[in-house]
Amino acid sequence: MSIVIIGGHDRMVRQYETICKKHNCKAKIFTQMPSCLNKKIGNPDLVVLFTNTVSHKMVRCAVSEAKNKNIEVVRSHSSSQAALTEILEQRCEIA
Repeated sequence: MSIVIIGGHDRMVRQYETICKKHNCKAKIFTQMPSCLNKKIGNPDLVVLFTNTVSHKMVRCAVSEAKNKNIEVVRSHSSSQAALTEILEQRCEIA
């Protein structure tokens, strides 16, 4: 399963990658707004939005791209390891 994580903290990127790998997921993680975010999202199975640590512009871009490509979007106000683990346990298989 491939996922895109929008938001979160820069210092947590490595932990996000580790959690995703544990749940057999490939992850792209965007903690900052890159140019052409809509093209860099690709076609994942799931988009995770950490709404507390992300700009409105990034949210609008990610949600509109997900809607156009019919991708599921999960929003979480918390950008903690526990929040990501809970989301992935509900949607992925554990290695």
